[in-house]
Amino acid sequence: MSVHFRVETNSDLPPELLFRRSLSVDEHVASMAASGERAVGGVTAGQIAAGQTVTWKARHFCVRFSMTSLVTEVDHPRRFMDHQVKGPFSSFHHIHTFMPSAAGTLMVDEIAFAAPCGMLGRIAERLFLARYLRRLIIRRNEFLCRPR
Repeated sequence: MSVHFRVETNSDLPPELLFRRSLSVDEHVASMAASGERAVGGVTAGQIAAGQTVTWKARHFCVRFSMTSLVTEVDHPRRFMDHQVKGPFSSFHHIHTFMPSAAGTLMVDEIAFAAPCGMLGRIAERLFLARYLRRLIIRRNEFLCRPR
């Protein structure tokens, strides 16, 4: 069993720019500074592409962990997908979609994840993990949408 959620973010920036920022390891690190997230393996700077991995080290809930993500599909500048190949979740899949809108861009993040540890993991998913991950995505998107 897994948790699914969707985050929609409207931006006045063009889809191409948000797409590039979303595939930037540097932008991700900057957006996650509060958790001390950093890239330590695979692509550690610049743009990541289909078939490439990045290994993140971070601190969430006062626990340090690492997670390796693989970019499985890139449809420039409309959509890309990544998923965890090694890390704290039983499964973690993320679809990023960028649609032109009257204002600029509608970014849609679709997340599906499952926590380990059987019933305890399912309880954690419902009690706090889903809300926490949703807030992380919202903060990340707010950072990516800032004009610079």
